Amino acid sequence: MHSTDIAHARTPEPATGDRRRWFALAIVMTAAFMDLVDVTIVNIAVPSIQRDEGATFSQIQWITAGYALAFAAGLVTGGRLGDIHGRKRVFLVGIGGFTVASALCGLAVNPEMLVASRILQGAMAALMVPQVLSIVHATFPAHERGKVFGLFGAIVGLGAVSGPLLGALLTEGNLFGLEWRPIFLINLPVGVAALVLGSRFITESKAPRALKLDLPGVALVTLALLMLLYPLTRGRELGWPVWGYVSMAGALVVFAALVAYERAKGARDGSPLIELSLFRVKSFAAGIAVQTVFGVGLGVFFLVWTLYMQIGLGWSALRAGLTGVPFSVAVSVAAGMSVQQLVPRFGRKVLQAGALVMAAGVLIYLAEAERYGLGITSWQMALPLVVMGAGMGLIVAPLTDAVLSEVPREHAGSASGLINTVQQMGHALGLGLVSVVFFGVIDERLAPAEVGPAFVDGFTHALGWVAAVLGAIFLLMFALPKRPAQHVEGAADAEEAPAAGEKEPELVS
Repeated sequence: MHSTDIAHARTPEPATGDRRRWFALAIVMTAAFMDLVDVTIVNIAVPSIQRDEGATFSQIQWITAGYALAFAAGLVTGGRLGDIHGRKRVFLVGIGGFTVASALCGLAVNPEMLVASRILQGAMAALMVPQVLSIVHATFPAHERGKVFGLFGAIVGLGAVSGPLLGALLTEGNLFGLEWRPIFLINLPVGVAALVLGSRFITESKAPRALKLDLPGVALVTLALLMLLYPLTRGRELGWPVWGYVSMAGALVVFAALVAYERAKGARDGSPLIELSLFRVKSFAAGIAVQTVFGVGLGVFFLVWTLYMQIGLGWSALRAGLTGVPFSVAVSVAAGMSVQQLVPRFGRKVLQAGALVMAAGVLIYLAEAERYGLGITSWQMALPLVVMGAGMGLIVAPLTDAVLSEVPREHAGSASGLINTVQQMGHALGLGLVSVVFFGVIDERLAPAEVGPAFVDGFTHALGWVAAVLGAIFLLMFALPKRPAQHVEGAADAEEAPAAGEKEPELVS
């Protein structure tokens, strides 16, 4: 099928009789859960790692941003590899590599080894995570996907709850004298179990046509992302050198070259790394923009929040982890409700309401942080965190559903790779912006008595930026379709037949 037919030709729905798809769903959701927990669990342990390993603030940024960079740079490639070589096969390779990288993180002897292991972990997650949405998209018919994405939203919430709490308990517990290391080592038994069960229960699926990996495309997308994100994460530490600005400007040129090359490659052999015709699907193009900006907001908030509570307020990891529970519970509850009950009735308005509610929570938090200063308690944070969590829950699950709703199944890997890439690119941009919006307002050398007030000021300054980002997201959401395709009456039952001569997706037990 030519890429120009993308909006017209649809592949047949997967069968609904195979019960194994629910086992497969549980396994891929476990992998998604591992990835989510790994991001949040590290955030809560950052001050402990800094103290025990003598890591600099730049290294702390790299422990989080290095993962996000490798993840973002590899996701499009990971999605395409799944389309080519089989989503099950690439998923199992990814989860195996993620488990090995987790062991290396847990055994790291210095900050440099930890950063390198986190970069490897991000690269392996880039193989694993795109297959989750691809396997769901290729395994479940449209009328069941709403329920599945509702479960996905609940898993996002559960990961958000479990990560900080697990991280806090494992860090404070100092199991076997290993200090923060069990936060990584806990992935080992989970990864091994997912490998064994995944090889048995996941059904193999591939793109309907033989595709080839576009290596020049891989090189261009990786180079462009690194040229943009590396100067952002290192800029403050190095005094914002001129080469950093040149590199970020050059990244835009490389992105333009990537688009031109991919367009030519698609016309030549129909096997580009990035399926540019996806951007002609309005819901996909608009959703990609929203995902990018949303990632920026989350990248700023979560790292700054952890540093504020543990270094600024001097709280323990456990207290910080428990303080986040109302937020995480609210995300989980709202995510389940939004997909299953609210979006089918109100469509896009639910996502826009989510952006406004989350922004309201951020502004309440800002007001309370300024009012109570260093004397703020966990209970006083509960209200803004519940409001923020409810807003985020209204966005996270239905947004994925909306972006993928009109994407043909044969491009599921490429599409989900792009979704995750822009979200992680936004997240890494947000982590880079922490240098500007948080550390940028804190003096380099502070007396012990000045640390708390400086971090409170930095936190409130960063919250102002997060609120502005959420306002931008609200406006961008006007470009989303009023209702995702499967929620339009009859859409689930009215899938078009495949184009003449087009093969069904290859499904191998």
